Amino acid sequence: MHFEKIFLGLAVVAASVSLTACSTVDLDKDKDSASEENVEAMLNSKDGVLSKREIHFDFDSYTVSPQEMPTVNNHAQFLARHKNVTIRLEGNTDERGGREYNLALGQKRSEAVKQRMTLLGVSPDQIETISFGKEKPRALGHSEEDYYQNRRVDINYQIKNKQ
Repeated sequence: MHFEKIFLGLAVVAASVSLTACSTVDLDKDKDSASEENVEAMLNSKDGVLSKREIHFDFDSYTVSPQEMPTVNNHAQFLARHKNVTIRLEGNTDERGGREYNLALGQKRSEAVKQRMTLLGVSPDQIETISFGKEKPRALGHSEEDYYQNRRVDINYQIKNKQ
């Protein structure tokens, strides 16, 4: 009797898996249904969840902090739904440290954000990474706040034309 229940349970699971695999309903049909104009409107919204386009880092670190994860999550969810959209993650550092060190640190920062996004379902093909090191500061002062503003990864969007 016990084996009959197990066998019946396995048969139900197998049947549901085979029906799911043979389904003719496109479960992802709405993923790319937003028009290019709607995508651009979402990206250009000044107060939307995608309006924050930078991830900040602690000094000498390339670890994405818990405080920055909501921004990473918002962009990852958007990218996972819109496969025709790509981004370039631009790693930056503050002015402290040598040129080569800062270029390497900026690259590690952009790669860390990419890794988080791919773990959240974004195709690696949608993400390009680059480092500018200390060459593109956002703040020109020498305070801790200025340094914080420069330790970042900028998220820059590009919409591919559908063909």
